[in-house]
Amino acid sequence: MTDRFNTIAGWILFAGIVAFGLSSISKRIFDADSPERPEQMGYAIEGVAEEGASEGPSLAMLLSEADPASGEKIFAKCVACHTIDQGGANGIGPNLWGTVGEPIGKGKAGFAFSSVLADHGGNWTFENLDEWLKSPRSFAPGTKMSFAGLGSGEDRADVIAYLNSMGSNMPFPEVEAPAEEDASDDGAAEGADQSEVENAEEAGADAVTEEAAEERETFEQ
Repeated sequence: MTDRFNTIAGWILFAGIVAFGLSSISKRIFDADSPERPEQMGYAIEGVAEEGASEGPSLAMLLSEADPASGEKIFAKCVACHTIDQGGANGIGPNLWGTVGEPIGKGKAGFAFSSVLADHGGNWTFENLDEWLKSPRSFAPGTKMSFAGLGSGEDRADVIAYLNSMGSNMPFPEVEAPAEEDASDDGAAEGADQSEVENAEEAGADAVTEEAAEERETFEQ
């Protein structure tokens, strides 16, 4: 009797294990086809704008509000490698007097620029300086510049304004004014809409008058 009971209990236990295993396998198969979105999506990646996030003010707007004095304070991070006074000697990096508007990687009293800058082409425009200060390695991959960059657009604009005041004094780009709707066009459109309403009302009144006249004529006959 005991052996029979043990046998039955063993079969029941075995059946339970099989059922549990099949349940786990089926759950994995179906869940793999329709994974659920986690409530919190991992870690934010620095420098990647969130969906729907504003791009922020334009470079022209930032430059129009830039403070050269603030830029000079930020430039203090650069004096270990650069001089900026007129006629200053090159150091680890080139002297930066009159840099804004100059050709990229050319001319600076014989300073030996890296090939990635010497062959880059173009001039140090406000836009190129903004990209360079944001990330030198992205602007010129392989550059010897060890500076990581300035993440703040306001800080970059301040530094550019300071650099521009040191021997360049180039005019900043104009800030584009937001498009304004033509008031005369709006007035004309509004007048046209009002005229259409009045015409529709007059047409409706004429139709009612004609219908009443027809009914009266029919009644008199």
